[in-house]
Amino acid sequence: MEDSTPILTIDGPSGSGKGTISRIVAQQLGWHYLDSGALYRAVAVAAGWADVDLADPSALVRCTFDTDIRFVDEPGHELKILVNGADATLELRTETAGAAASAIAAIPEVRSALVERQRRFAREPGLVTDGRDMGTVIFPNARYKVFLTASAQERAERRYKQLIDKGVSVTIDGLLREILARDARDSQRTVAPLRPAPDAAHVDTTGLSIQEVVEQVLSVVRS
Repeated sequence: MEDSTPILTIDGPSGSGKGTISRIVAQQLGWHYLDSGALYRAVAVAAGWADVDLADPSALVRCTFDTDIRFVDEPGHELKILVNGADATLELRTETAGAAASAIAAIPEVRSALVERQRRFAREPGLVTDGRDMGTVIFPNARYKVFLTASAQERAERRYKQLIDKGVSVTIDGLLREILARDARDSQRTVAPLRPAPDAAHVDTTGLSIQEVVEQVLSVVRS
């Protein structure tokens, strides 16, 4: 399916805007959308619900296969993620779930268990997918690839605004430390480290509006 179905991969570090941009681009193209990070977060949340030890690879792999994950994407509404039939959207967006997802994503057995699951999302008329290894590991032959970046400071400020708007008490300094730590963990892991695909177009979102970034990404597909 990867060779025949148009696929746009959008990779980048945490807070670069890839989730927001990917969903808007998918809607404008009329393509399907895969939030790969949500899959890892969903497994992390399911593991937490089942009291699975995050340091036990075999237990996490079993949890990966046993967890039912579904996306409900309706225009004008936030993407809803159902984990084993329960709406886990809000829990998946917490810093705790993000940290747990990043930790289990570094486990080779878990990543391997999720590879084919992600590839099955590729279907006509096309797929837009965001993550950290979409263009390098999951869909290396994708027709279109983009790597989004932004300064760590701006990414921390964006996350701060999102969380404050939701009533979550955080500090920019604390978020900046978490982002830098996650960048280091994601880029230095031995399996599928965060890095741009050699044939990916680079888009720095620092100081750009959402629409400006969307237009740059769409231009990659239209060109």
